Amino acid sequence: MRPVCLITGASAGIGAACAVLAANRGYDLALTYNSDPKGAEDIADQARAAGAKVLVLQLDVADPDAIDAMYRAVDDHFGRLDALINNAGIVAPAERLTGMDHARLRQIFDVNVIGAMLVAKGAVARMEPAGSGVIVNISSAAARLGSANQYLDYAASKGAIDTFTKGLSDEVAPSGIRVMAVAPGLIETDIHMKGGQPDRAERLGCGTPLGRAGSAEEVANAVIWLLGDEASYVTGSVLDVTGGR
Repeated sequence: MRPVCLITGASAGIGAACAVLAANRGYDLALTYNSDPKGAEDIADQARAAGAKVLVLQLDVADPDAIDAMYRAVDDHFGRLDALINNAGIVAPAERLTGMDHARLRQIFDVNVIGAMLVAKGAVARMEPAGSGVIVNISSAAARLGSANQYLDYAASKGAIDTFTKGLSDEVAPSGIRVMAVAPGLIETDIHMKGGQPDRAERLGCGTPLGRAGSAEEVANAVIWLLGDEASYVTGSVLDVTGGR
């Protein structure tokens, strides 16, 4: 029986790359999207071509009721959950703190922190009775770099994810559940366009020790490794995929 992996924010970028690789590594998938159904279905088609059973669900992770509904659908469709890639996240246009209002900060933290925690809560509730499971949260190098004058709120939200990862890993390790985070650096995805700087990865990537931006597939390789038995003694860690940045 193929294990089941839930991936939030799977219609593009890192989430999409994780979905395709997970399908090729033998997982069935529950994939969520917020506003890009075509992108999600395109990724689902690629996963099905690799032999995966795929459930596609619309989800706003800032809505607790929507998270509950998503898990009911996963339960009905698969009856189990073996892995979670907690990927859904947002960024707002580059701004200094003095230009950020309460609505912006609330939205960033509702999605990137509270939403991620509630999604992880639902996963733990299903993994603990089985005595096994793996959760990989998607963090960011911004958590330690700070993103001054650009995305200070996003960086702070990812710092919270790093702390959450460590605390949750300790909490659920006795139940046989491993929890890690992957912290991408400058990766060529659409998130830079959504932040108002579509050329950011290409422009800044040359400043990394490796001299280039990374790809979503390179991040996915790290994520899927953490899901597997090869990483069976890894928990509580944040793995940088940053080109040395």
